[in-house]
Amino acid sequence: MDYKAAFHSALEQVHTEGRYRVFADLKRHRGDFPLATWTRPDGAEQQVTVWCSNDYLGQGQNPVVIKAMHDAIDAVGAGSGGTRNISGTTRYHVELEAELADLHGKDAALLFTSGFVANEGALATLAKVLPGLIVFSDALNHASMIAGIRNGGCERHVFRHNDLEHLESLLAQAPASAPKLIAFESVYSMDGDISDIAGTIALAKLYGALTYLDEVHAVGLYGLRGGGVAERDGVMDEIDIVEGTLGKAFGVMGGYIAANAEIVDAIRSYASGFIFTTSIPPALAAGAMASVRWLKTHNEVRVHHQERAATLKRRFHEAGLPVMESQTHIVPVFVGDPVRCKMVSDMLLTEHGVYVQPINYPTVQRGSERLRFTPTPFHTDPMMDRLVAAMNDLWSQCNVARRPAAA
Repeated sequence: MDYKAAFHSALEQVHTEGRYRVFADLKRHRGDFPLATWTRPDGAEQQVTVWCSNDYLGQGQNPVVIKAMHDAIDAVGAGSGGTRNISGTTRYHVELEAELADLHGKDAALLFTSGFVANEGALATLAKVLPGLIVFSDALNHASMIAGIRNGGCERHVFRHNDLEHLESLLAQAPASAPKLIAFESVYSMDGDISDIAGTIALAKLYGALTYLDEVHAVGLYGLRGGGVAERDGVMDEIDIVEGTLGKAFGVMGGYIAANAEIVDAIRSYASGFIFTTSIPPALAAGAMASVRWLKTHNEVRVHHQERAATLKRRFHEAGLPVMESQTHIVPVFVGDPVRCKMVSDMLLTEHGVYVQPINYPTVQRGSERLRFTPTPFHTDPMMDRLVAAMNDLWSQCNVARRPAAA
C-alpha cells in the first residue's frame, strides 16, 4: 500500500471540490470584541472584524468571566488533575453543574469536555441503558448526535427535517412496547430555523418516547434567563434531557446534559466519554459558572442581540443580497457554489478586513454553500455599513447570483 499516495489523493479530492479548509490565524483583542489581529500567510498582520464567531454574546470578553477565571487559577492552579473519578472533581465543577441544572429546571446536570462529547456520550449510553431502544433523529441533527446514535448500535430512524408528520408515521410503525427516544435540536445552526418543540413533546407523550433536545445554539440566547428555546416557549419542564454547550453563548468551553437525577447518574456511570476523560480545568468551570450566572440576570443583552441580527438581515435584503430565511440570530447568505463561496470569503478577509468562514459540504449539502454571519451585540452600525458595502461589491465582482434564496 502506498500510504503517502492515499493521503495525497484524499487531500487532492478536497482541493478539487473547492472545499479545502484553511484556518485563519487570529488573535482576539481583550476588551475590543469583535476585533482581532489576523496573521496573514506571508507573516504580516492585519486588523479584522470577526463576523462568524460562535461567541454569540461576547462573553469570552466579559470582565466578570475573565476575573472568575483569573481568581480560580490564583486559588487552585491550572489543570484539574485527572478524570472526574480520579481527583478531577473540584468545587468549581460541582457548583457549575448545580448552576446548569437550575438554568434548565432539572434535578441535575453533568459536565463534559465539549458539546460533541456530551452528545456522543449521552446518546450512545442511552442505547446501552435502555435495551431495544429505537431512536428517531431529525435529518439535520449535528454530527455529534449522529455519532452518538450510531455508536449506541440501536435501531434508528431519520425523519425529514422539522417534519412532524413524517416523525409520527415512523413512531406509529414502531412496537408500542419498545423504548423510544426522539433526538432533535432547538436551533439549527446552518439555516437558523427552530424546531416545533411543543409538537415534538406531544408526539413523544402519545407514543411513549423520551425527548432529547440539543440547545447548543440557544442556551444563553433565548428565554428570560437564557435557558434556551424550551424556556422561551414554556415547555422546558416537559423535555426529558437537555444538552448544551459552554463554548458558544457562554463564551468558554465544555458541554453538558441536564435531566432528572437518575438519568444523569446513569449516564455518569456508563458514558465512556465522561469516565475516561480528564475533566475541564477549574478556571474554565469558574468562568463558565460566572457567565451562566451573569446571563441569567441580563436579558437586555439577548434583546440587543436579536435586534442586531434582525438589522443585518434587513440590510442584506435591502442590498439585494440573497440572505436566507432565518428565525434566529443566524444570518446565512446563499452562494450555492463552493469555489465562489471561498473566493468571496477570501476577498472579504484580504481586501476588506472582514472575517467570515465559507460553509461548504459536508457541513451543508452540496449546492447550498453559504456564508454564515453571526452578528453580536458588539457589532456596530458602522461595522454593518462596511460589511454590506463590501458584500455588495464582491457579489458583482465574483458574479454571484442576487436571486432570493430558499431557506
